[in-house]
Amino acid sequence: MKLIGLTGGIGAGKSTVSARLRDRGAVVVDADAITKELQQPGTEVFAAMVARWGDRILAADGTLDRQAVAGIVFNDPEELQALNAIVHPAVGVEIFRRIEEQTATDNVVVLDIPLLVEGGRYKVGGVLVVDTPVEVAVRRLVELRGMDEADARARIANQVSREERVAKADMVVDNGGTQSDLDEQMDDVWAWIRSRPDWASPESLSSGGRPPDVTPGS
Repeated sequence: MKLIGLTGGIGAGKSTVSARLRDRGAVVVDADAITKELQQPGTEVFAAMVARWGDRILAADGTLDRQAVAGIVFNDPEELQALNAIVHPAVGVEIFRRIEEQTATDNVVVLDIPLLVEGGRYKVGGVLVVDTPVEVAVRRLVELRGMDEADARARIANQVSREERVAKADMVVDNGGTQSDLDEQMDDVWAWIRSRPDWASPESLSSGGRPPDVTPGS
């Protein structure tokens, strides 16, 4: 098994790159998707979140309103810490389980984590960073996600800088252009991934031995 870490700032188009890799045969372990699964009604995580914040974090259909949660925790370190304490352990366990399922295979496993750089370098066979200019990311967040421009800029500013993220990369994907521009890079990206060493760190996924960082609405 080859284990590759994939990350990028909000609005960078990381999910698009992830989908391109899945199309080529990669098994994608998506931290944000796992978080959403574990926050569905009927789960322990959902119940714990509602117990803390009440109906104000629920949509009209009774599901979790992720934007409402983000609005509560975004500028409140205490509330963010409370959210992390509820969500991170469960997400970490599920990520470990899914990767362990692949350890005896020869698959490429892409560990898709929004805060890979902020959370520390995980024991992966390489870090792939999707890089996009800030103005392009803002435009995407406004046009594709319906965010307010000020909110989009605030969220980008709350993350590490492009320079910090790229400095931790083993390979960078430039996603500041068109879909065709991105597609032209994917052969090289896939060849680089296939050249990486097999994963050999079964004792811990991260150097600190803690679950990956994920933030709702990121």
